[in-house]
Amino acid sequence: MEILLLNQISPDQVVLLQWGFLRITATLLYTWFVMGILILGSWLITRKMSSDVHASRWQNLLEEVVSTIRNQIQEIIHDDPGDYLSFIGTLFLFIGLSNLLLIVPGYVSPTASLTTTSALAICVFIAVPLYGITKQGIVHYLKEYFQPTFIFFPFHIMGEITRTLALAVRLFGNMMSHDKVIAILLAVTPLFFPIIMHALGLLIGLVQAYIFAILAMVYIASATQAHEKKDGKEN
Repeated sequence: MEILLLNQISPDQVVLLQWGFLRITATLLYTWFVMGILILGSWLITRKMSSDVHASRWQNLLEEVVSTIRNQIQEIIHDDPGDYLSFIGTLFLFIGLSNLLLIVPGYVSPTASLTTTSALAICVFIAVPLYGITKQGIVHYLKEYFQPTFIFFPFHIMGEITRTLALAVRLFGNMMSHDKVIAILLAVTPLFFPIIMHALGLLIGLVQAYIFAILAMVYIASATQAHEKKDGKEN
């Protein structure tokens, strides 16, 4: 498996099972693996939730993670983070765990696939107008695309598309290059140097998850608070 992945640019190119037009690729397998861990882990931690001070260590860890994400969202949106916690938290946890599991031998992060990062970016692309319309109403939201004049409408659309592409390519490029560099180092250098690079890569993976989630929240904040900024200027 590792040799196959080393010879391929993306785990999408490694087909594990094919039946007609249906294909199970390495990307799909690793994505299911990450999703399974998140689902199983959340069930195991929350099945015996306790409000007592003697809660389990895993519950304390989960509460700390959720609290940190809530605080980060609130710093950006300056509003109740509850409406955005599920979406932003899921993005961060999925990307973060996908990257942290690089310590597992033979594993390749799904975020090293452009199809995965594109799917995540498309989720953000869809979420931005949904949150914007929910907060402002469809008329006020669409009106922003024609500001300051209708001539700017295509530029606003191009901006939405290009930032979606940037989200996908940034995450893909960083994770794909990291996987390939580590694989090459393991093949041509002694053990300890690749281990150091691998540890650094885990940190980079968490940073990439944080950046992706923060950028998604910034885009949502710009869509939901545009009318508030406008009202503030008028006052």
